[in-house]
Amino acid sequence: MDALTTTTAAPLVPSSPAAGRLVEAFLAGRSARTLAAYSADLRDFAAFVGAASPAKAAEALLGRGHGGANETALAYRAHLVDRGLAAATVNRRLAAVRSLVRLARTLGMVPWTLEVPSVKAAAYRDTAGPGTAAVRRILDALEAENGPKAARDLALVRLLFDLGLRRGEVVSLDREDLDLDRGVVHVLGKGRTAREPVSLPAPTREALVAWLAHRGDQDGPLFVSLDRRAAGNRLTGTSLYRIVRAAGRRAGAEVRPHGLRHAAITAALDLTGGDVRKVQRFSRHRDLRVLNVYDDNRADLGGEVAALVAGAA
Repeated sequence: MDALTTTTAAPLVPSSPAAGRLVEAFLAGRSARTLAAYSADLRDFAAFVGAASPAKAAEALLGRGHGGANETALAYRAHLVDRGLAAATVNRRLAAVRSLVRLARTLGMVPWTLEVPSVKAAAYRDTAGPGTAAVRRILDALEAENGPKAARDLALVRLLFDLGLRRGEVVSLDREDLDLDRGVVHVLGKGRTAREPVSLPAPTREALVAWLAHRGDQDGPLFVSLDRRAAGNRLTGTSLYRIVRAAGRRAGAEVRPHGLRHAAITAALDLTGGDVRKVQRFSRHRDLRVLNVYDDNRADLGGEVAALVAGAA
């Protein structure tokens, strides 16, 4: 049964133009990365309810009334879980729909919001990443290769590991964000509205200089595709994922971009003796509790106590 046909509440949104303005207001002012993510989330919801567009989906959802809209959101959550999506993806898509309805209430279109909760996300299970030995093998393999692709991929891995950057932070970089004279790269961090300067270690700077020798020093995306069909276009997050996976497999390791960030943070905690405040500056996490999870997993504090308890018996 279609998720929007179980009840027949009178529509509260008078016309699709009003719903269209709602969606436009919801997306306005977002960063390019957030805009792309929320747009994709709303399109996914529209496909679920069988609507031709996010605006049509919003019109139908709000028109169902409080109970009917929550019923639809519950069905959508179950649908996302049944598809085997990660908890973070499920919760982001639910958050997009909830936020849209919350804005509709702010604008006086409805007097209610959605109460459907997110699914419980699994705790960090593997915060160690592939380990520094595997990263070293990847770097060695790339350094032994020649040509623009090897230079580009080495610079990518260096940024992901040496600076602990996120995939989206790397692919959003432009040539103008790189200041080799000062030895910094200006990074647009997760949830930030302005770029922040991040210092470049010498090996990272050298890798970027080598890549620019192939890329050229002109303005534009720092990392571009080298495939014939998309040559010169900004490298996408999906392409970066594939590049890192392929580089890892050539070095005998299963690696993903965020795994390199995990490995970097774990290495930073090891090298600083577990100084979470210092590593917070490196990882740029806003919540120190996230780093405490990394530190607990790194040191296996629970395992240490278990050994003590077992010994006491």
